[in-house]
Amino acid sequence: MDLTIAAILGLDGLTNGAIYALVALALVLVFSVTRVIFIPQGEFVAYGALTLASLQSGRLPGTVWLLVLLALSTLALDAAQAWRERWGAARLLRRAGAAVVALAVAAVTVALAAAQPPLPVQMLLALAVVTAMGPLLHRLAYRALSGASVLTLLIVSVGVHFALTGLGLVFFGAEGYRTPAFWDARFDVGPLSFTGQTLIIFGASVALIAALFVFFERTLTGKALRATSVNRTGARLMGISGDAAGALSFTLAAFIGALSGLLISPSTTIYYDTGFLIGLKGFVAAVFGGLASFPMALAGAVGVGLIESFGAFYASAFKEVIVFTVILPVLLWRSFVDPHHEEH
Repeated sequence: MDLTIAAILGLDGLTNGAIYALVALALVLVFSVTRVIFIPQGEFVAYGALTLASLQSGRLPGTVWLLVLLALSTLALDAAQAWRERWGAARLLRRAGAAVVALAVAAVTVALAAAQPPLPVQMLLALAVVTAMGPLLHRLAYRALSGASVLTLLIVSVGVHFALTGLGLVFFGAEGYRTPAFWDARFDVGPLSFTGQTLIIFGASVALIAALFVFFERTLTGKALRATSVNRTGARLMGISGDAAGALSFTLAAFIGALSGLLISPSTTIYYDTGFLIGLKGFVAAVFGGLASFPMALAGAVGVGLIESFGAFYASAFKEVIVFTVILPVLLWRSFVDPHHEEH
């Protein structure tokens, strides 16, 4: 291997690492706020890409019907709870806000899908459909288990993952999809060739990470999420709703996942189960930070991307094995620097 090949592999690794960084950030965010190891994060990535592919082909994506089902189920649960606890109409409307928004998003998507709107509109629709699923999944699968152990929440996440993967097969079939590039330009810098899509991935990733930093550091809502992640009991005593924080973290995770799917869909063929491997690699990156540190998760994501790229060069058949083997020494190291304490 010469320096030219190493530079090309490094660029490819950094491009993949940017996507893994977004997935890792979402996993750290959800876990720090809710203690949920959110295995289905990868499904948000696949759903985002496949929803856009369906819209570009002029078909109504099946994710719209899933969104409607989730919204109606949430409304039914909220209505039943309102009847039992004698809620007023105003409180019921506040609690059902996410479901109402989801139904509105579904209605707009149904109205515009057949007309094949411009690409930016299709991207916004795909982002809206998948993002709206986040708080609904939290309401249906996790909110009632907010006091459960991490192991119980992990088991629920495995079940949600299999359900979403199976639904993805039903909605999109077993064939893969790839969307056209958002920008067809190409720039040569020495031995490296930067495509427009690569620059979009880097730019969008940096912009989103910067936006998240500003959100957590400068906004009251972001500080409330940080407080919940540091001490959930203390945050609740200060008037911060744990349920609202959980719903917001799932909303942000769904948005990040959908955006990641849109970014990679022109670069690789996406299948209904592609999100699982992407989610696992993001999890490996998140483990570098003990599922608690955003900067360490970013560093881990870059490392995973580079290891995958160079591993594919030396042993392409074993590149996945190489990536996932890396987690073993990391887990051993984390066990020494951050010993586990029994939950009470």
